Amino acid sequence: MRLENRVETKGNLLERLFSLKGKTALITGGYKGIGMAIADTYAEAGSEVVIAARNRDRCVEAARVVSDRHGVRAVGKEMNVTDSRMVAAVLKEVIDEFGKIDILVNCAGIPGSEKSFLRMTDDDMSEVMNVDFIGTFLVSRAVAQQMVKRKTGKIINISSILGKIAARNMAGYCASKAAVIQLTRVMALDLIQDNIQVNVICPGYFTTEFSIGFLGAEAGRDFLAKKVPMRRAGDLDEIKSTALYLATCPSFMTGSEISIDGGHSIV
Repeated sequence: MRLENRVETKGNLLERLFSLKGKTALITGGYKGIGMAIADTYAEAGSEVVIAARNRDRCVEAARVVSDRHGVRAVGKEMNVTDSRMVAAVLKEVIDEFGKIDILVNCAGIPGSEKSFLRMTDDDMSEVMNVDFIGTFLVSRAVAQQMVKRKTGKIINISSILGKIAARNMAGYCASKAAVIQLTRVMALDLIQDNIQVNVICPGYFTTEFSIGFLGAEAGRDFLAKKVPMRRAGDLDEIKSTALYLATCPSFMTGSEISIDGGHSIV
């Protein structure tokens, strides 16, 4: 009987700390890679999920997979994060359907051009800054305006370790991701009085649909062995618990950045 009581108490503790039942999460760029891993995690924890990105069909399919797997309501929406009018329209649809947004994960992003700073065009820089930084700003502003009305919410931005360290031929990406980190800090300060926490995850190299071609090749494996102390790329399962923690973290935690990079950024 005592053992049963202890098990029940432990279960109740985990439920209280990490359950997302009754919550609604909006995840941009959520149909693949890190975004999809986070959407799947939140659904498993009980959250309703909205996956939004420019590719409507892939968002709808990802939402179907998540819903079938975990038995929660999930929908896919077409949304260009760089278009403030489209962001506002999609957000209205989400509020009409779900009533609220409790959690926002800004995961939409592109790597931008990989060329020397000297050879970058105006369009090269504008494209990556617009998607990775301005997109994060536009969606965060729109969602935060809804969260402020309810005096509660969690915003999780996805930056990169390349927002903290430099890499050759990645001026646009490094600059945009550094801007996301600084934006996170300012947002956290501006939203403190409204009980909204804003934090940022800085992933290193993860094996995703986008990166597998390079990381799975000999050149990629050599790169990881030289640059990453753990000598490997991260697995998407290794980012899930951090994303869940930030969606459920105490209100005293805000403006923080968490690196998940196999030690890359400390050497």
